[in-house]
Amino acid sequence: MVTYKDSGVNIEEGYKSVKLMKEYAAKTFIPGVINNLGSFAGMFEIGKGYENPVLVSGTDGVGTKLAVAFKTKKYDTVGIDCTAMCVNDILCHGAKPIFFLDYIACGKLEADVAADLVKGVSAGCEDAGCALIGGETAEMPGFYDEGEYDLAGFAVGIVDKAKIIDGSKIQDGDVLIGIASSGIHSNGYSLVRKLITDLDQDFNGKKMGEVLLTPTRIYVKPVLKLLEKFEIRGMAHITGGGFYENIPRMFKGDFTAEIDKNSFEVPEIFKHLMSLGVDEDHMFNTYNMGIGFVLCVAKEEADKVLSELKNMDEKAYKMGTVKAGGNGVCLK
Repeated sequence: MVTYKDSGVNIEEGYKSVKLMKEYAAKTFIPGVINNLGSFAGMFEIGKGYENPVLVSGTDGVGTKLAVAFKTKKYDTVGIDCTAMCVNDILCHGAKPIFFLDYIACGKLEADVAADLVKGVSAGCEDAGCALIGGETAEMPGFYDEGEYDLAGFAVGIVDKAKIIDGSKIQDGDVLIGIASSGIHSNGYSLVRKLITDLDQDFNGKKMGEVLLTPTRIYVKPVLKLLEKFEIRGMAHITGGGFYENIPRMFKGDFTAEIDKNSFEVPEIFKHLMSLGVDEDHMFNTYNMGIGFVLCVAKEEADKVLSELKNMDEKAYKMGTVKAGGNGVCLK
């Protein structure tokens, strides 16, 4: 008798992984979650408190940063990256993340590895204040190599329609405030892996692999606190495409972001990449360069916002201004 297991799919290992994942998902449950993990679909009740609620969604993956996890056999942090890439994006429109779903694909399922991946997703969801209410684990032998996984996610947030941030209030002379990143985050790893092949080498007292696996910062909690006190006119999550592609995404009109590249601290890992031959301009068009999230505020509010961020122990910088005309970024 030929079984599914003979084709390379181990259903029993799948059951084990789901059992391990459930405990991590349960930690994230917030008011609004209706059913437990394992149903055919996740359910979330919006509830009261919104006059005209709008759902805001985003999806993303971890990318080739996963290859670093494979080589170091450390799988419990890339799930944080997966969550962060999604929730930080929807945050840009003023939305509060409410639930998250993940997708894991592999050639041969190892329950403990899959559980570690979800452990990271769960930690990210806790940091973002949203619930992990479902997901999918797909075992596809012959399609993915054994030991390799792909990880992606999908987040949904909510915001009152009147409070959506879409850049329409941005004006000439507004100030751009950058909140520090934790490092490379989760973009540009194809270039990183081309330049850095020894993950065991020492880098400022740590193994390079550990440095490269530093999780993406999740900006949800500090930014939501700011939104309660200040008018934030625009926001940008600095992901793939760096400054040049992401900062203009917050503009609804024709504006130029004039950035003082000496106004913030550039982490050593980026300086190291430049020392390996990457041009500075290309760095700003690929990486966050130390700024993971950018806020646009009125000139009169800038110092107050910076002070509030400092009170939250956030590293933040007045990094530039908005000028009418043009459409892009000017680095000075």
